[in-house]
Amino acid sequence: MSSKRGKNRDKLEVLLWSIALPGFGQLLNRKYFKGLLLIALEFIVNVLGNFNDVIILSFNGNIQEAINQTHYGWLMFYPCLYFFSIWDAYKDAEGESNPYAFIPFVFSAYFVTVGLIFSQTFTIFGQRLGPMWLPMLGGLPVGLIAGVIIRRLLQKRMERNE
Repeated sequence: MSSKRGKNRDKLEVLLWSIALPGFGQLLNRKYFKGLLLIALEFIVNVLGNFNDVIILSFNGNIQEAINQTHYGWLMFYPCLYFFSIWDAYKDAEGESNPYAFIPFVFSAYFVTVGLIFSQTFTIFGQRLGPMWLPMLGGLPVGLIAGVIIRRLLQKRMERNE
């Protein structure tokens, strides 16, 4: 197996474990202090934001109860912590960072946070999606698309200036 293929597989592995739980990617990258810190922060924000209950209620269609159970002051930290952890683990696994590689992660964190803010009142066809579904189904795609477009524009601008 070539080292490039192994490196790409490692990047994918780190990315997927980071998606599963913030801090796991850092542990795979042997950044133990950072990984344990991110796991602890994820646990704190998750518990104080009441996120696990929100997830269970949302999956069972109890959106209003999920809204009632959400501690928005704490849960608003989650998207930034989550996407920073994913980006950081991916960046460390990649070695050399591509210019502006962070942009899609930053925009995803921003738009997921905005989705969370509006999740109490925003409706689609008269239905609230709530604090789990609106950020995931609305904020995440918008953030990723906007981030990828802006990253490409910045890369083209950088190439023209070289």
